[in-house]
Amino acid sequence: MTLFDYDFAAADSEDPELEKVRRHLLQLDPDGAVFGRVLRETIDQLLDGEHTGRFDWRDLHKTEKTHAGTLVEINLQREFKFASHAEDSTIHMDYLIEGVEVDCKFSQKRYGWMIPPEALGEVCLVVWADDHQSLWGAGLFRADRSALTMSEGMTKKGNRDGKFRLTREHHGLVRWLWHDKPLRENLLLHLPADVRASILNPPEGRLDSGQARVNALFSRIHNVAIDREVIRTLGKQRDYMARVREDKSSRNRARTKLRPDGIIILGQSKLHQKIAEELGGEVPRSGEFVAHRVRRARPDDDGSKVTEIEGELWTIASPSDPWETAPKLPSKEQAPTSHLANDDLIETL
Repeated sequence: MTLFDYDFAAADSEDPELEKVRRHLLQLDPDGAVFGRVLRETIDQLLDGEHTGRFDWRDLHKTEKTHAGTLVEINLQREFKFASHAEDSTIHMDYLIEGVEVDCKFSQKRYGWMIPPEALGEVCLVVWADDHQSLWGAGLFRADRSALTMSEGMTKKGNRDGKFRLTREHHGLVRWLWHDKPLRENLLLHLPADVRASILNPPEGRLDSGQARVNALFSRIHNVAIDREVIRTLGKQRDYMARVREDKSSRNRARTKLRPDGIIILGQSKLHQKIAEELGGEVPRSGEFVAHRVRRARPDDDGSKVTEIEGELWTIASPSDPWETAPKLPSKEQAPTSHLANDDLIETL
């Protein structure tokens, strides 16, 4: 059976519980934006870049990868406030959604879910996310034993784990809620290898210098939205945003250090977003930065987009333009609080 052979209308009438759960989830998150954010944050939580400097799923330990499913289950429950087994022992599966028991399973691979024996016959919320493909998906299916095959896996003690996989011929049984949706890109993972190496091992400063890495990032990557998780991973300190912000007491911080090179680093404030729009570049959203090398506008500029900073007109510099000191950006603002971490209030500009 293929996805095209499956009769969804018949399935709705045959499995009203699954349909009830499907409709409720789509009401909670019509376009999957919340699910996608939770998955991105969960992967970042596992990578723990602030303490480890990791940005690649393949660098996780096996136990951490195994723990990913539990974290996805917990973080989705916290986000959507599902009734759960952790809070109510009368619930046998992970969640109770609209009166229906639902087991949540996560895999990095599409259709890679492992279904435990206790979930047979139950509705399963199956979720996958692949940081290398920058894709994710989530769907529902009824764990019918006839559509499953016994896993070949063995525990370290030699016992079969007793779990099941969805057979290839029954992949079409998954009722996709959101299919092949874009996962917010992991910038460090997807940079060209030579560019990434120049940032992780900057020529100036010690190899363990978080400030040198952050400075190298904004020196090399322009007109690209850079999420604060990237700063967290490169900065490797609790107040990682201090690596970016303006500070008279430290000439090494990114905004101060790079200004003589003509580089401005725009943040999430409305003033900075307005500057980004007027320059015609990428506009930073909440928790993001965008860097540009700029120069003063000239009377002979033809059609160049300009913005006013410190009483002068500025435009994005071309590679051939000589370097000139960039202006100091206006204002300060407070960063948003992560859904998965209780960061202190920090400046974002």
